[in-house]
Amino acid sequence: MIISLLIIGGLVFLAFGGEILVRGAVGSARVLGVSPLLSGLVLVGFGTSTPELVTSLIAAMQNAPDIAVGNVVGSNIANILLILGITAAITPIYVRPQAIGRDMIALGASSVICLLAVVAGFIDRWFGLFLLALLGVYLVVTYLRERSHAAGDATRPPVDRDWKRLGRFALMTAAGIALTVIGARLLVGGAIELAEGLGMPQRVIGLTIVAVGTSLPELVACVVAALRRHADVALGNVIGSNIYNVFGILGITAAVSPIRIPPEIANLDIWVLLAATGLLALLLRTGGGLKRLEGAGFLLAYVAYTGFLLLA
Repeated sequence: MIISLLIIGGLVFLAFGGEILVRGAVGSARVLGVSPLLSGLVLVGFGTSTPELVTSLIAAMQNAPDIAVGNVVGSNIANILLILGITAAITPIYVRPQAIGRDMIALGASSVICLLAVVAGFIDRWFGLFLLALLGVYLVVTYLRERSHAAGDATRPPVDRDWKRLGRFALMTAAGIALTVIGARLLVGGAIELAEGLGMPQRVIGLTIVAVGTSLPELVACVVAALRRHADVALGNVIGSNIYNVFGILGITAAVSPIRIPPEIANLDIWVLLAATGLLALLLRTGGGLKRLEGAGFLLAYVAYTGFLLLA
Protein backbone atom coordinates (compact mmCIF):
# COMPACT_ATOMS: atom_id res chain seq x y z
CA MET A 1 0.00 0.00 0.00
CA ILE A 2 2.77 2.47 0.95
CA ILE A 3 4.71 1.65 -2.23
CA SER A 4 1.61 2.32 -4.32
CA LEU A 5 1.05 5.68 -2.60
CA LEU A 6 4.68 6.69 -3.21
CA ILE A 7 4.44 5.86 -6.91
CA ILE A 8 1.06 7.57 -7.43
CA GLY A 9 2.09 10.65 -5.44
CA GLY A 10 5.33 10.89 -7.39
CA LEU A 11 3.48 10.83 -10.72
CA VAL A 12 1.12 13.61 -9.59
CA PHE A 13 3.99 15.86 -8.49
CA LEU A 14 5.85 15.18 -11.74
CA ALA A 15 2.91 16.03 -13.98
CA PHE A 16 2.08 19.28 -12.17
CA GLY A 17 5.71 20.31 -11.79
CA GLY A 18 6.55 19.66 -15.43
CA GLU A 19 3.77 21.96 -16.64
CA ILE A 20 4.91 24.82 -14.38
CA LEU A 21 8.57 24.25 -15.25
CA VAL A 22 8.14 24.56 -19.02
CA ARG A 23 5.92 27.62 -18.72
CA GLY A 24 8.44 29.33 -16.44
CA ALA A 25 11.45 28.44 -18.58
CA VAL A 26 9.91 29.58 -21.88
CA GLY A 27 8.64 32.78 -20.26
CA SER A 28 12.06 33.52 -18.76
CA ALA A 29 13.72 33.00 -22.13
CA ARG A 30 11.38 35.49 -23.76
CA VAL A 31 11.93 38.16 -21.11
CA LEU A 32 15.71 37.69 -21.19
CA GLY A 33 15.81 37.67 -24.98
CA VAL A 34 17.59 34.31 -25.23
CA SER A 35 16.57 31.39 -27.41
CA PRO A 36 14.26 28.66 -26.08
CA LEU A 37 17.05 26.21 -26.97
CA LEU A 38 19.42 27.91 -24.52
CA SER A 39 16.64 28.01 -21.95
CA GLY A 40 16.21 24.26 -22.39
CA LEU A 41 19.96 23.68 -22.15
CA VAL A 42 20.52 25.59 -18.92
CA LEU A 43 17.30 26.32 -17.02
CA VAL A 44 15.43 23.12 -17.83
CA GLY A 45 18.27 20.72 -18.64
CA PHE A 46 20.39 21.45 -15.57
CA GLY A 47 17.45 22.03 -13.26
CA THR A 48 15.76 18.72 -14.04
CA SER A 49 19.06 16.91 -13.42
CA THR A 50 18.81 17.66 -9.70
CA PRO A 51 17.40 14.17 -8.90
CA GLU A 52 20.41 12.53 -10.60
CA LEU A 53 22.77 14.70 -8.52
CA VAL A 54 21.07 13.91 -5.21
CA THR A 55 20.78 10.20 -6.02
CA SER A 56 24.41 9.81 -7.14
CA LEU A 57 25.76 11.71 -4.14
CA ILE A 58 23.77 9.63 -1.67
CA ALA A 59 24.67 6.39 -3.43
CA ALA A 60 28.41 7.25 -3.51
CA MET A 61 28.47 8.20 0.17
CA GLN A 62 26.61 5.00 1.06
CA ASN A 63 29.21 2.93 -0.82
CA ALA A 64 26.89 1.98 -3.67
CA PRO A 65 28.93 2.91 -6.79
CA ASP A 66 26.85 0.62 -9.00
CA ILE A 67 23.86 2.89 -8.42
CA ALA A 68 25.87 6.16 -8.50
CA VAL A 69 27.49 5.52 -11.89
CA GLY A 70 24.67 3.41 -13.30
CA ASN A 71 22.34 6.30 -12.54
CA VAL A 72 24.37 8.74 -14.69
CA VAL A 73 25.03 6.35 -17.59
CA GLY A 74 21.51 4.94 -17.50
CA SER A 75 19.93 8.40 -17.28
CA ASN A 76 21.87 9.61 -20.32
CA ILE A 77 20.79 6.54 -22.30
CA ALA A 78 17.16 7.04 -21.20
CA ASN A 79 17.30 10.77 -22.02
CA ILE A 80 18.23 10.06 -25.65
CA LEU A 81 16.44 6.83 -26.51
CA LEU A 82 13.39 7.01 -24.24
CA ILE A 83 12.71 10.72 -23.72
CA LEU A 84 13.63 12.01 -27.16
CA GLY A 85 11.92 8.95 -28.62
CA ILE A 86 8.64 9.79 -26.88
CA THR A 87 9.01 13.50 -27.67
CA ALA A 88 9.64 12.91 -31.38
CA ALA A 89 6.76 10.43 -31.53
CA ILE A 90 4.45 13.16 -30.20
CA THR A 91 5.77 15.91 -32.47
CA PRO A 92 8.79 15.85 -34.82
CA ILE A 93 11.83 17.78 -33.57
CA TYR A 94 13.30 20.20 -36.10
CA VAL A 95 16.43 22.24 -35.47
CA ARG A 96 19.07 23.99 -37.59
CA PRO A 97 22.31 21.95 -37.37
CA GLN A 98 24.29 25.18 -37.01
CA ALA A 99 22.29 26.13 -33.92
CA ILE A 100 23.39 23.09 -31.91
CA GLY A 101 26.85 22.35 -33.34
CA ARG A 102 28.65 23.63 -30.26
CA ASP A 103 26.34 21.77 -27.89
CA MET A 104 26.63 18.48 -29.78
CA ILE A 105 30.43 18.78 -29.62
CA ALA A 106 30.15 19.25 -25.85
CA LEU A 107 27.75 16.29 -25.64
CA GLY A 108 30.10 14.09 -27.65
CA ALA A 109 33.08 15.17 -25.53
CA SER A 110 31.20 14.40 -22.31
CA SER A 111 30.33 10.90 -23.59
CA VAL A 112 33.95 10.17 -24.58
CA ILE A 113 35.22 11.44 -21.21
CA CYS A 114 32.64 9.23 -19.50
CA LEU A 115 33.98 6.30 -21.53
CA LEU A 116 37.56 7.05 -20.41
CA ALA A 117 36.45 7.19 -16.77
CA VAL A 118 34.52 3.92 -17.05
CA VAL A 119 37.46 2.14 -18.74
CA ALA A 120 39.85 3.48 -16.07
CA GLY A 121 37.51 2.10 -13.43
CA PHE A 122 37.95 4.96 -10.97
CA ILE A 123 37.22 8.69 -10.69
CA ASP A 124 39.25 10.49 -8.04
CA ARG A 125 38.71 13.98 -6.58
CA TRP A 126 41.11 15.69 -9.01
CA PHE A 127 39.34 14.25 -12.02
CA GLY A 128 36.03 15.30 -10.49
CA LEU A 129 37.30 18.88 -10.18
CA PHE A 130 38.50 18.70 -13.80
CA LEU A 131 34.99 17.72 -14.91
CA LEU A 132 33.53 20.67 -12.99
CA ALA A 133 36.02 23.01 -14.67
CA LEU A 134 34.90 21.72 -18.08
CA LEU A 135 31.30 22.42 -17.11
CA GLY A 136 32.22 25.98 -16.17
CA VAL A 137 33.98 26.52 -19.52
CA TYR A 138 30.99 25.17 -21.41
CA LEU A 139 28.56 27.48 -19.59
CA VAL A 140 30.70 30.58 -20.19
CA VAL A 141 31.18 29.79 -23.89
CA THR A 142 27.46 29.06 -24.32
CA TYR A 143 26.46 32.37 -22.73
CA LEU A 144 28.98 34.42 -24.73
CA ARG A 145 27.98 32.80 -28.03
CA GLU A 146 24.29 33.33 -27.32
CA ARG A 147 24.86 37.00 -26.45
CA SER A 148 26.95 37.48 -29.59
CA HIS A 149 24.28 35.92 -31.82
CA ALA A 150 21.55 37.98 -30.20
CA ALA A 151 23.49 41.20 -30.79
CA GLY A 152 24.08 40.36 -34.46
CA ASP A 153 20.54 39.20 -35.25
CA ALA A 154 18.60 42.16 -36.61
CA THR A 155 15.42 40.08 -36.89
CA ARG A 156 15.12 39.61 -33.13
CA PRO A 157 12.73 42.06 -31.51
CA PRO A 158 14.22 44.40 -28.92
CA VAL A 159 14.29 42.87 -25.46
CA ASP A 160 11.95 44.44 -22.95
CA ARG A 161 13.27 43.20 -19.63
CA ASP A 162 10.27 43.36 -17.36
CA TRP A 163 11.94 42.32 -14.12
CA LYS A 164 8.63 41.65 -12.35
CA ARG A 165 7.61 39.22 -15.09
CA LEU A 166 11.08 37.68 -15.02
CA GLY A 167 10.81 37.19 -11.26
CA ARG A 168 7.43 35.53 -11.68
CA PHE A 169 8.71 33.20 -14.40
CA ALA A 170 11.85 32.43 -12.37
CA LEU A 171 9.69 31.46 -9.39
CA MET A 172 7.58 29.24 -11.66
CA THR A 173 10.74 27.57 -12.99
CA ALA A 174 12.10 27.00 -9.48
CA ALA A 175 8.73 25.69 -8.24
CA GLY A 176 8.49 23.36 -11.24
CA ILE A 177 11.97 21.98 -10.60
CA ALA A 178 11.18 21.50 -6.90
CA LEU A 179 7.92 19.66 -7.62
CA THR A 180 9.51 17.40 -10.23
CA VAL A 181 12.40 16.59 -7.88
CA ILE A 182 9.98 15.72 -5.06
CA GLY A 183 7.91 13.63 -7.45
CA ALA A 184 10.97 11.81 -8.75
CA ARG A 185 12.18 11.04 -5.23
CA LEU A 186 8.80 9.62 -4.22
CA LEU A 187 8.52 7.52 -7.35
CA VAL A 188 12.12 6.26 -7.23
CA GLY A 189 11.79 5.42 -3.53
CA GLY A 190 8.74 3.29 -4.19
CA ALA A 191 10.27 1.66 -7.26
CA ILE A 192 13.53 0.77 -5.49
CA GLU A 193 11.64 -0.83 -2.59
CA LEU A 194 9.63 -2.84 -5.08
CA ALA A 195 12.74 -3.90 -7.06
CA GLU A 196 14.75 -4.86 -3.98
CA GLY A 197 11.83 -6.92 -2.80
CA LEU A 198 12.01 -8.79 -6.12
CA GLY A 199 15.77 -9.39 -5.68
CA MET A 200 17.11 -7.22 -8.55
CA PRO A 201 20.91 -6.51 -8.46
CA GLN A 202 22.16 -2.97 -7.70
CA ARG A 203 23.60 -2.35 -11.18
CA VAL A 204 20.32 -3.21 -12.90
CA ILE A 205 18.37 -1.06 -10.41
CA GLY A 206 20.74 1.85 -11.08
CA LEU A 207 20.61 1.51 -14.86
CA THR A 208 16.86 1.03 -15.14
CA ILE A 209 14.58 2.04 -12.27
CA VAL A 210 16.78 4.72 -10.70
CA ALA A 211 17.96 6.03 -14.08
CA VAL A 212 14.47 6.30 -15.54
CA GLY A 213 13.05 7.55 -12.25
CA THR A 214 15.56 10.38 -11.91
CA SER A 215 15.02 11.19 -15.61
CA LEU A 216 11.28 11.59 -15.10
CA PRO A 217 11.56 15.40 -14.65
CA GLU A 218 13.24 15.55 -18.07
CA LEU A 219 10.57 13.24 -19.50
CA VAL A 220 7.70 15.30 -18.13
CA ALA A 221 9.31 18.59 -19.20
CA CYS A 222 9.95 17.24 -22.71
CA VAL A 223 6.45 15.82 -23.15
CA VAL A 224 4.86 19.06 -21.98
CA ALA A 225 7.19 21.05 -24.26
CA ALA A 226 6.31 18.79 -27.20
CA LEU A 227 2.58 19.15 -26.58
CA ARG A 228 3.04 22.93 -26.48
CA ARG A 229 5.07 22.83 -29.71
CA HIS A 230 8.32 23.86 -28.00
CA ALA A 231 10.41 20.96 -29.34
CA ASP A 232 13.57 23.09 -29.18
CA VAL A 233 13.13 23.30 -25.40
CA ALA A 234 12.78 19.51 -25.25
CA LEU A 235 15.95 18.95 -27.31
CA GLY A 236 17.90 21.50 -25.29
CA ASN A 237 16.66 19.85 -22.10
CA VAL A 238 18.11 16.46 -23.07
CA ILE A 239 21.41 17.81 -24.42
CA GLY A 240 21.93 20.05 -21.39
CA SER A 241 20.94 17.31 -18.96
CA ASN A 242 23.36 14.78 -20.48
CA ILE A 243 26.25 17.26 -20.45
CA TYR A 244 25.50 18.18 -16.85
CA ASN A 245 25.13 14.54 -15.78
CA VAL A 246 28.75 13.81 -16.78
CA PHE A 247 30.54 17.09 -16.11
CA GLY A 248 28.44 18.21 -13.15
CA ILE A 249 27.07 15.16 -11.39
CA LEU A 250 30.05 12.83 -11.81
CA GLY A 251 32.30 15.81 -11.08
CA ILE A 252 30.55 16.81 -7.86
CA THR A 253 30.08 13.21 -6.73
CA ALA A 254 33.76 12.33 -7.29
CA ALA A 255 34.93 15.56 -5.62
CA VAL A 256 32.90 14.65 -2.53
CA SER A 257 33.58 10.90 -2.57
CA PRO A 258 35.86 9.20 -5.17
CA ILE A 259 33.97 6.61 -7.22
CA ARG A 260 35.05 3.10 -8.13
CA ILE A 261 33.23 2.16 -11.33
CA PRO A 262 31.77 -1.35 -11.68
CA PRO A 263 33.47 -3.21 -14.58
CA GLU A 264 30.11 -4.45 -15.91
CA ILE A 265 29.29 -0.93 -17.10
CA ALA A 266 32.38 -0.99 -19.34
CA ASN A 267 31.21 -4.20 -21.02
CA LEU A 268 27.87 -2.95 -22.33
CA ASP A 269 26.23 0.18 -20.97
CA ILE A 270 28.84 2.80 -21.87
CA TRP A 271 28.88 1.51 -25.46
CA VAL A 272 25.10 1.80 -25.67
CA LEU A 273 25.45 5.42 -24.51
CA LEU A 274 28.10 6.17 -27.13
CA ALA A 275 26.02 4.56 -29.89
CA ALA A 276 22.89 6.50 -28.87
CA THR A 277 24.81 9.79 -28.72
CA GLY A 278 26.44 9.15 -32.11
CA LEU A 279 23.10 8.25 -33.70
CA LEU A 280 21.46 11.38 -32.30
CA ALA A 281 24.29 13.57 -33.62
CA LEU A 282 24.05 11.94 -37.05
CA LEU A 283 20.28 12.43 -37.33
CA LEU A 284 20.42 16.04 -36.15
CA ARG A 285 23.30 16.81 -38.51
CA THR A 286 21.94 15.14 -41.64
CA GLY A 287 18.19 15.27 -41.11
CA GLY A 288 17.82 18.50 -39.16
CA GLY A 289 15.96 16.78 -36.34
CA LEU A 290 14.04 13.68 -35.36
CA LYS A 291 10.97 12.47 -37.23
CA ARG A 292 8.19 10.38 -35.71
CA LEU A 293 9.51 7.15 -37.25
CA GLU A 294 12.98 7.84 -35.88
CA GLY A 295 11.49 8.55 -32.46
CA ALA A 296 9.72 5.18 -32.60
CA GLY A 297 13.05 3.56 -33.50
CA PHE A 298 14.67 5.16 -30.45
CA LEU A 299 11.89 3.79 -28.26
CA LEU A 300 12.27 0.27 -29.65
CA ALA A 301 16.03 0.43 -29.06
CA TYR A 302 15.45 1.43 -25.43
CA VAL A 303 12.93 -1.35 -24.87
CA ALA A 304 15.43 -3.86 -26.32
CA TYR A 305 18.26 -2.55 -24.12
CA THR A 306 16.15 -2.59 -20.96
CA GLY A 307 14.81 -6.04 -21.76
CA PHE A 308 18.35 -7.35 -22.18
CA LEU A 309 19.36 -5.92 -18.78
CA LEU A 310 16.39 -7.47 -17.03
CA LEU A 311 16.74 -10.88 -18.68
CA ALA A 312 20.56 -11.20 -18.65
